[in-house]
Amino acid sequence: MAITSANQLELLQTAEAVAREKMIDPGLVIEAMEDSLARAAKSRYGAEMDIRVSIDRKTGNAGFTRVRTVVEDEEVENYQAQLSVADAKPYFEPTRGQSRWLRDGAPLTDFAGGPQVGDVFEEQVPPVELGRIAAQSAKQVILQRVREAERDRQYEEFKDRAGTIINGVVKREEYGNIIVDVGRGEAILRRNEKIGRESYRPNDRIRAYVKDVRREARGPQIFLSRTDPQFMAELFKMEVPEIYDGVIEIKAVARDPGSRAKIAVISYDNSIDPVGACVGMRGSRVQAVVGELQGEKIDIIPWSQDQATFLVNALQPAEVAKVVVDEDGGNRIEVVVPEEQLSLAIGRRGQNVRLASQLTGLDIDILTEEEESKRRQAEFNSRTQLFMDALDLDEFFAQLLVAEGFTNLEEVAYVELDELLSIDGVDEGTAAELQARARDHMEAASRAALEKARELGAEDSLIAFEGLTSQMVEALAKDGVKTLEDFATCADWELAGGWTTQDGQRVKDDGLLEPFGISLEQAQDMVMTARVMLGWVDPDELHPVADEPATEEAGV
Repeated sequence: MAITSANQLELLQTAEAVAREKMIDPGLVIEAMEDSLARAAKSRYGAEMDIRVSIDRKTGNAGFTRVRTVVEDEEVENYQAQLSVADAKPYFEPTRGQSRWLRDGAPLTDFAGGPQVGDVFEEQVPPVELGRIAAQSAKQVILQRVREAERDRQYEEFKDRAGTIINGVVKREEYGNIIVDVGRGEAILRRNEKIGRESYRPNDRIRAYVKDVRREARGPQIFLSRTDPQFMAELFKMEVPEIYDGVIEIKAVARDPGSRAKIAVISYDNSIDPVGACVGMRGSRVQAVVGELQGEKIDIIPWSQDQATFLVNALQPAEVAKVVVDEDGGNRIEVVVPEEQLSLAIGRRGQNVRLASQLTGLDIDILTEEEESKRRQAEFNSRTQLFMDALDLDEFFAQLLVAEGFTNLEEVAYVELDELLSIDGVDEGTAAELQARARDHMEAASRAALEKARELGAEDSLIAFEGLTSQMVEALAKDGVKTLEDFATCADWELAGGWTTQDGQRVKDDGLLEPFGISLEQAQDMVMTARVMLGWVDPDELHPVADEPATEEAGV
């Protein structure tokens, strides 16, 4: 096919037809055509030549131009596309025939100074004849560019719809994943984002949550979900006008997709009951959401700023007798329930307590009243024995200290003297003697622990590290952590402990320093300090420079 003999307006008509079909800019299609024709010309004139094609947007005329750029004499690498300053001089003159000079993108009019680096010499070349192979190659280039433009258009259209609900029609199923037609694009609902054993057939209507929209070179760009907790939140927003208007706010959502869910709501209008509004007249509103979620049971609970109150609500329908909050301000919390409420509080396969934990963001330990009583009695006895052995006290006096809230020797040794004097029968001499005995015992224990740590191979670099007591160093050395380098390689959870999930069950990982009350944040700080001391980490990279405002990314 020869460009010169073809109907030149046909190029423009083809571009407009493709642009209408794919809903993209016709200019992008014409640019793809120009690129494909330029590639075909290079196969005719030589791959090293810089051939460019320009299609007139009004007439459809295709102009083929060879471009050469002026570079320094010693920098010429491609003689077909570059000219040295010396080689450019014979051509450096006002426009002659089908050639011209450009400088900074504009036609050159002043030739007195001679050619300069960066000048461009353009000359027209004859149009090429497109053979079968060249035409097929040109078609592939056009299709590829059109697909890229179509994907860019799709991304720009849907990128702001992430976090919303979208309606679509099922097109096909691929390896368990559902391809959904969402109007001006295709989305994918992966099989792990479907509720339970949901199945769909072509042309079924589907409603899903736009979980993410990513710019991808290949494959789908719109990722849907029906299991995401926010899918349920958005469904309630559609069904409950008060949520849409902002009178009621959804504070937290937890789901076991297809089985059960919990949603915490709060009302900013005292005259509106948030739970009742979400339930609706005779349950009409919540049933609409349940129907969309394949019968998923939903507990709607009132949100409370008070941590303990919110937790009691979250464990519904179980009744809670007592909540014990972590005094250190951590995420661990104990819940005491009557014996007959234990199975209800835990739920089938731990579902109820797991959802309550997700909803509140707390690690929940559930105890019966009998278990809690036995544990507290055991703690009382162990602390009493500690004071009897360490301070050489009789049982009655040791129990008196425990009953007053003292839990360890450090509290006795360093508490304000007035707190000891407030105990019945304790005068200044007795209080001073108690503190002296406590300090002597702690110093002796510290010396013994340090001696044991050295016997185990603990080095001075670890012993001298600020924040580690002798007992901590001994515990580390027993586990093979004997140098500052060993300590710096530890993970924070190895020191402070944590929880992992194995086969659906939460399993406790004991930390080396957990018995000493080291929190996860403290462990993180200690490990990073050790890495800075060893030169493994640049301290300036840990925190923003004080005299520079933190960027938005740093605050994320």
